[in-house]
Amino acid sequence: MSRPSTGASAPEPIVVLGGFLSTPGLYRGLVRTLADESGAPVSVVGVGFGSWLRAVSATGWSRLLRELDRTVKRAAASSPTGRVTLVGHSAGGVVSRLYLSPEPFRGESFGGLDRVSRLVSLGSPHAGIAASPMRRFVSERYPGAFFAPRVAYLSVAGRAVHGDRAGSAAERIAARAYARLVGDAGAWGDGLVPVSCALLEGAGHAVLDGVAHAPPWRGPWYGTPRVVREWWAAAGEKRESPREGPR
Repeated sequence: MSRPSTGASAPEPIVVLGGFLSTPGLYRGLVRTLADESGAPVSVVGVGFGSWLRAVSATGWSRLLRELDRTVKRAAASSPTGRVTLVGHSAGGVVSRLYLSPEPFRGESFGGLDRVSRLVSLGSPHAGIAASPMRRFVSERYPGAFFAPRVAYLSVAGRAVHGDRAGSAAERIAARAYARLVGDAGAWGDGLVPVSCALLEGAGHAVLDGVAHAPPWRGPWYGTPRVVREWWAAAGEKRESPREGPR
């Protein structure tokens, strides 16, 4: 059961966009905990494995943005402010940054900047020496916390696995991923995304010890109840008052 709001008005709804090759079912526990902690309605964007497979091109990203836009608009319609908090896990956090732009993308304008008051990214590969063309486009066109302070940004990084090419299976996988993203196989990160890659310049930062990227990594991940409570508390602490008008 969600906690009742203690403020003068109901809290803003929350929309969750999952990560690459994820399905909405992965986030059931995250949604329950987040609804309980926030007292707000929480929606997950209904994109699955197939949609993410197509997201290797700009056309695939357009499909993701359309589905995200539909979910945000539905949630914003019942918001006391007309705006929502957007939570993006992994690649979902990068797609969410593009969604904020008022500029057309492949001929379509989504207007996320008018409907999102806060963006929380969880283990998102924001920066790095190796990036897909679309991630590179987002970083070059909208670097860092580009729309702050109109949108409050929090980037969350897990520090659970030290990359080691001669270590355990998890450490070897991490070493390959870290080396590809930041050129340092011995970095610390969530097992897939190194800490330095997940911390968006200009955003509020939260580094969570012992937190992995997602199942099947062992131990807690960003959707584990106690971890959700931790980063949600950080999001509240680091929130800025949005400024009206375009950047």
